[in-house]
Amino acid sequence: MLLSSCKLHRWLAPALVLLASCSIKYSFSGASISPESKTFSVQFFPNMAPLVNPTLSSNFTEALKMKFLTSTRLTETDSDGDLAFEGEITGYAVMPQAITANEVAAQNRLTISVHVKFTNLQDPDQSFDKAFSQYEDYDSQRNLAEVEGELVDEIVKKLVEDIFNAAVANW
Repeated sequence: MLLSSCKLHRWLAPALVLLASCSIKYSFSGASISPESKTFSVQFFPNMAPLVNPTLSSNFTEALKMKFLTSTRLTETDSDGDLAFEGEITGYAVMPQAITANEVAAQNRLTISVHVKFTNLQDPDQSFDKAFSQYEDYDSQRNLAEVEGELVDEIVKKLVEDIFNAAVANW
């Protein structure tokens, strides 16, 4: 029994050393971030959409920062982070959905679009410059003003999750 235990230790020790030396770290959030990456930065996302929600820019920018603060080990910096985000809100629109037989919308859809430029200083191949868009539907009997805050919060959560996954989840 002692002999087989020694053989196991000879095989197990190098395997553990090999696993410990991997260059990508995984977290419970699904993020795979290079150990060399220590910081992230998120620049303010101005609202350039034709229809402007006055609090959307600050809410979106803060939500993106919070996602990285709570889901990664990275430290926030004002600019030039190892992972850097910048961009703008490009769309904020309400469109009718689910038209009834009377040619009346049964639902409306609020859609928010953002353009994001992501720079990964440690792995430039992971950098991107692309658009993200998400929406929420609501009953057309309700006024946008009564549901807007709730809808915007849900859409921002979806957008932030999409951006996070595109930047660090490598799915």
